[in-house]
Amino acid sequence: MNIELESTLTCPECGYKKEEEMPTNACQFFYECQKCKALLKPNKGDCCVFCSFGTVPCPPIQENNSCGDACC
Repeated sequence: MNIELESTLTCPECGYKKEEEMPTNACQFFYECQKCKALLKPNKGDCCVFCSFGTVPCPPIQENNSCGDACC
């Protein structure tokens, strides 16, 4: 299984998009939009900002691991 490490985050406040590299050893719980400076947090039920606002879910989710076991 190939794990994708690049995901494009889209700010729900202003729509700004930026490609970011996802960490492989931890979930990224906070992300600051470079355009509007909004502090993004995961939606309820998601483990990280990539799962909520990215084009690709985080590596542990891609590997079918639960967030609690894999990264948080």
